Amino acid sequence: WGERTLPNGQVVGEATKPETINYRTLKPEMDGLFCERIFGPAKDWECHCGKYKRVRHRGIVCERCGVEVTESRVRRHRMGFIKLAAPVAHVWYLKGIPSYIAILLDMPLRDVEQIVYFNSYVVLDPGNADTLVYKQLLTEDQWLEIEDRIYSEDSQLVGVEVGIGAEALLRLLSGINLEEEAEKLRGEIEAAKGQKRAKLIKRLRVIDNFIATGSQPEWMVM
Repeated sequence: WGERTLPNGQVVGEATKPETINYRTLKPEMDGLFCERIFGPAKDWECHCGKYKRVRHRGIVCERCGVEVTESRVRRHRMGFIKLAAPVAHVWYLKGIPSYIAILLDMPLRDVEQIVYFNSYVVLDPGNADTLVYKQLLTEDQWLEIEDRIYSEDSQLVGVEVGIGAEALLRLLSGINLEEEAEKLRGEIEAAKGQKRAKLIKRLRVIDNFIATGSQPEWMVM
């Protein structure tokens, strides 16, 4: 959505600078959050450097500044993107009603929020630890105690992985096989009754929508 290839083969879309408007020229900073190369010209039929002006140059991409000569209203719908230093959970899918992240993970929303807001650790892989299960929440003290056991000289714990924050959420969502989950849910729905059945149907509908649109669960984390 946020990436385009110009006629000269240049790929644009990523904003790499935090600046918006140049205080001297009052024009959008190139590669900034208002960049004309990414979003389109600030003035109708005029490129950033001024080499091309007027409608007769429609569709031309300036070889000097890389801005397409078109109407400025394209800036309303063209999208760009930024690369984040760390994963971030999209608030629409976390806090929306219903919470798609919580539904797909089959976890209470409050537990998901504890992970996202760095209040609790979550077990990503219990390894050979009998006391741990997948997606189990741990306090910081509990995790430090387990970590001490892992790194002790006589430790027999192997393969234990624990995470926190949106990075852990990304790992959990990436581990969901939509087709397998859908098949499993259909079997559970046949045997379930009442409120439990309604909950399973709700989850199946969300998974079916992801499959139908070709979307992946991990896309809800940026």
